Amino acid sequence: MRKKIALIGGGQIGQILAMLAAQKELGDIVILDVPDYVNVCKGKALDLMEMAPHGNYDASITATSDYKDIAGADVVIVTAGKPREAGMTREDLLNVNIKIITEVANGVKQYAPKAFCIIVTNPLDAMVYVFHKVTGFPKHQVIGMAGTLDTARWRAFIAMELGVSVADVAGTVLGGHGPDMVPLPRLTTVGGVPLTEIASPEQIDRLVTRTREAGTEIVKLFGKGSAFFSPAWSAIVIAESYLKDKRRVLPCAALCEGEYGVNGLFIGVPCLISAKGMEKIFEIKLTEEEKAQFQKTVASVTKTVSECKI
Repeated sequence: MRKKIALIGGGQIGQILAMLAAQKELGDIVILDVPDYVNVCKGKALDLMEMAPHGNYDASITATSDYKDIAGADVVIVTAGKPREAGMTREDLLNVNIKIITEVANGVKQYAPKAFCIIVTNPLDAMVYVFHKVTGFPKHQVIGMAGTLDTARWRAFIAMELGVSVADVAGTVLGGHGPDMVPLPRLTTVGGVPLTEIASPEQIDRLVTRTREAGTEIVKLFGKGSAFFSPAWSAIVIAESYLKDKRRVLPCAALCEGEYGVNGLFIGVPCLISAKGMEKIFEIKLTEEEKAQFQKTVASVTKTVSECKI
């Protein structure tokens, strides 16, 4: 029997998630959205089914506005929420998206209580916290996508800056999904060569700044809306590692219970994603400067989460 993937939200990210999941044959796909938008989602699902003969994949792709249709889902990926627009901070999204995520969490809790849940909705660090609180799911079952995306951006910008293959760039980004995130140049390599040995301090500073502002850069270019290709692929990487037990070590927003000196917050940290879900958090020994940066991002996440009043 095929696995079942529920995509909560059928907008730009949701439709790309559906296409990628189908192309990778991760399982059958159900797209869920509000009644006013569900016919559009049904059209997208049908379009993807009609693409299957040329796409060479077998998957059932449907759309619904009824949570009972996600029953038994193995993976739930949540993108539902108001997108960020130019001039809007992630914090501006907080109140409206808390209501949406609360409704989603209750629906998932009722109909897919065993699903591995990947949250994409912004402001992500707060939304994954709210989802976890409302569902009461164990920590291994709920993850925030952000760190995987932030690290992809870090690697992409390095490859672009240095004119090298992105496949040879390895690194990680810690912390919240915002301007205080913590790229780690010290632990980043290009083909095994430390980044600090082949890039100037000025280049590294520029790369760190661009990574921290990557989402805003795209929002400004779009004028309305935010990134969709890269967040979708980042969520699929996490889902695939779970569904296929690939045991990838991926930076994700995970619930820390003492790791990195953090308690009760979802923070971007390296995680082992296996068939058990978020199986383990890996702790990195940080320098004093990195610790200070990490504490700054923790403070930002703490502030945003406190505003959720949940």
